[in-house]
Parts: sequence; structure tokens; C-alpha cells
Amino acid sequence: MQAAIKDKYGFTATLREGAGGIFEVFIGKKVVYSNQETYRFPENEEIFEKIEAAKKA
Repeated sequence: MQAAIKDKYGFTATLREGAGGIFEVFIGKKVVYSNQETYRFPENEEIFEKIEAAKKA
């Protein structure tokens, strides 16, 4: 996913190691995706939609 974000937007996402299998995506300080809600890893397009929405805000 980090490579997909770099390819599409030209910036490198920062990865932080978590615990317990939790995967969350933040834009700024806001959580825009959490597998604690969906119980699965997101598709790239889902994260791209969140990035696009953040750019418009």
C-alpha cells in the first residue's frame, strides 16, 4: 500500500508498527480507516478515496 500511495500521489506514507494485528490509516491526526471496524485489510482504492476526501476538506 505504501508503494501504491507513492505511485499515485508522489509522497511516501509513514508506517508505524502497531500491536495485535491492528491496521489503521491516519490522515493528519484523524483515523480514516481501521480494521477494528471492518475486520479486514483495505483495498488501495478505499484508501485513495479517503486521501481524496481529505484533500477536498
